[in-house]
Amino acid sequence: MTINYKRLLFFIGMNLLVSTVSASELSLHGFLQGNYSVNTIYSNPDGGDFKLAEERLQLKLAASNGPFRVFLKNDAFYGHADNKARLELREGYLDFTSSAWDIRVGRQMITWGVGDLVFINDVFPKDFDAFFSGRPLEYMKKGVDGAKISIYPPFASFDIIAIPFFTPNHYPGHQRFWMFDPMSGVTDRETAEPSTTLGNTEIALRAYRDVAGLDTSLYFYRGFYRQPSATPNNTALPSKLSLSYPKLSVYGASFQGRALDGILSLEMGYYDFRQDGNGSSPFIPNSQTRAILGYQRQLWDDFTVSVQYYGQYMHNYSEYVKNLPEGVPQEKRLYSLGSLRLTQLLVHQTLRLSFFAFWSPTDGDYIINPEVKYNFTDHIWASVGANIFGGLNKSTQFGQFDRNDNVYMQIRYEF
Repeated sequence: MTINYKRLLFFIGMNLLVSTVSASELSLHGFLQGNYSVNTIYSNPDGGDFKLAEERLQLKLAASNGPFRVFLKNDAFYGHADNKARLELREGYLDFTSSAWDIRVGRQMITWGVGDLVFINDVFPKDFDAFFSGRPLEYMKKGVDGAKISIYPPFASFDIIAIPFFTPNHYPGHQRFWMFDPMSGVTDRETAEPSTTLGNTEIALRAYRDVAGLDTSLYFYRGFYRQPSATPNNTALPSKLSLSYPKLSVYGASFQGRALDGILSLEMGYYDFRQDGNGSSPFIPNSQTRAILGYQRQLWDDFTVSVQYYGQYMHNYSEYVKNLPEGVPQEKRLYSLGSLRLTQLLVHQTLRLSFFAFWSPTDGDYIINPEVKYNFTDHIWASVGANIFGGLNKSTQFGQFDRNDNVYMQIRYEF
């Protein structure tokens, strides 16, 4: 069994806090879940047929005493792909609540912005391996270890977040997923995460309020990009790759409100990669402007359609092209991505038919995710779905996954 002992000590400490609260103020919930995903055509690079095969137990424990509240969400699971059992602290925090301000300290999930599986101002860690493998969508979010203070003056509300411990995104691994790697021959690789120092503490701010009927938010983030950048020791004949996380600042805004008999959403952000102000470094992303325009509407009873357009504009593009190493695919100055989500509820809302798809006009690639979910009782549900990838260019975001089509099943008993 693989155990992170810092997390285990944190888990024990939170349980000691819970034990000080009377039993009448305790609540315990959770679920048992089986999650299985199998390839439809090709085997994995390691020869296996399953993208995912696991059984999972989650326990959620909440306790409150006056203005204080403790919450724990812990998973124990066994993965058949690597034959390992693990413990994972999904969330574990202490809340203090007052009429004018709140504070939350510990591991917590934070969701900002209005995008549907497109993240601009939601700069917090994601698990893309979970999404592509067929886990429930909730597992795409990862917790951060830090503190959040929320204050509520009359003119607006504010969230102030400090994250001293960096958490990267989690991406699919090369053993289970076929992926494009422009330097696949270089096997000597080392990854350096930002050190835990006061200067490297991530800071995120959000100000929000209603403005003329629109839910309006302003955002600021100063920290690190959660996708690593690779720097070779020699551009001509590399023998070693050093992976690091570039320094990043994000300035953004979002608006959402009723319009055209539905809900209209707009979000934008400027990504400032601080180590490459003029765009001359080929190993650090250029600064970018990103935007989302979305619309959602219920066309008839229990049927909802949602469409979304995402655009990403690269600044200092001429410098990027001039310094691009030979053999590395050239990104486009303007990248665009569209999405469509259809949801139909049937049989007294116990049966859900859903369809989600991304398609990029600029890259010519896509992912299609149909799913059927049925609630047998208030406590038992099951779903069956698929992840279908495609694209003419095997180096693009979804085109590289063309050989990873899979069908998945989820079944859960909640208590």
